[in-house]
Amino acid sequence: MLNIRNIKIFLILSLAFVVTVLGNTLVSSQDLDPNSKTTSTAEIVLKSEIQWGPLNPARGDQSPKAGQLWGDRTGSGPSGFLVEFVDGFSSPPHIHNVTYRGMVIHGLLHNDDPGAHKMWLPAGSFWTQPAGEVHVTAADDSHNLAYIEIEEGPYLVRPPEATFDNGERPVNVDKSNLVWLNASNITWVDQPEMPASTHGAKVAFLWGNPQDDPLNGTLIKLPTGFTGEIQSHGSTFRAVVVQGQSSHPLSGKTNTLEPGSYFGSEGETVHKVSCTATEECVIYVRAEGKYDVVASLPKQ
Repeated sequence: MLNIRNIKIFLILSLAFVVTVLGNTLVSSQDLDPNSKTTSTAEIVLKSEIQWGPLNPARGDQSPKAGQLWGDRTGSGPSGFLVEFVDGFSSPPHIHNVTYRGMVIHGLLHNDDPGAHKMWLPAGSFWTQPAGEVHVTAADDSHNLAYIEIEEGPYLVRPPEATFDNGERPVNVDKSNLVWLNASNITWVDQPEMPASTHGAKVAFLWGNPQDDPLNGTLIKLPTGFTGEIQSHGSTFRAVVVQGQSSHPLSGKTNTLEPGSYFGSEGETVHKVSCTATEECVIYVRAEGKYDVVASLPKQ
């Protein structure tokens, strides 16, 4: 049975989805421009290259491990990083000084009020944790990995006595509750000669209101064998592989991106991507502005 909190979460998600759909990502299938290139602004961080350290140095060996992907979580600006939890990890009740968003990449994670029943979020799930709210975080698998991002730093852990209400409320979205849209679902896209694509990408909207604020968060799902481009038209583009194995050429080298790997750019950029795994590829995108996902049509 839904409780009041779950109803509020559902209403928040519904509102966010409707508002975001009014003007965000374009998903289409078309012939690619053979002259388009991945620009020099692009950067890649492979999961295998990440330098790990304690997320909360004050807890020493009991702290989860953290690895930076972009930005600097100890600085004043936005940043994104990975957090790795050992099996059976459970934090003491605590708060953070800033709001964060999280994507589960591996394992099972729980993030809620200290007295809440465990609601394990599997890989592909999304949650938000408001600044100042007391909560616990737990993990329940042999390999637990999450992507965390903040809009302002530094990222700090505080005792529960420092609690405060910043007006935001937490959201937990199990992957089974995501709504995926393809080109045939997105009615504001004009594709007069393009039938509904069975080989194209899909998108799920997570957060942001592009009508008032260009910063938004989405998931892209690429089918196995997908080849195409992600064309960023905004000021910044940050992408983290959540599922599957993607390839991305940069500086004359084709990089294989396993879950937890990152690619991003500043300004107008074309990212050539392929899904080379035997399973679908899912990519989390934080975009400051709009972007297009363009699939190359199968050769006749």
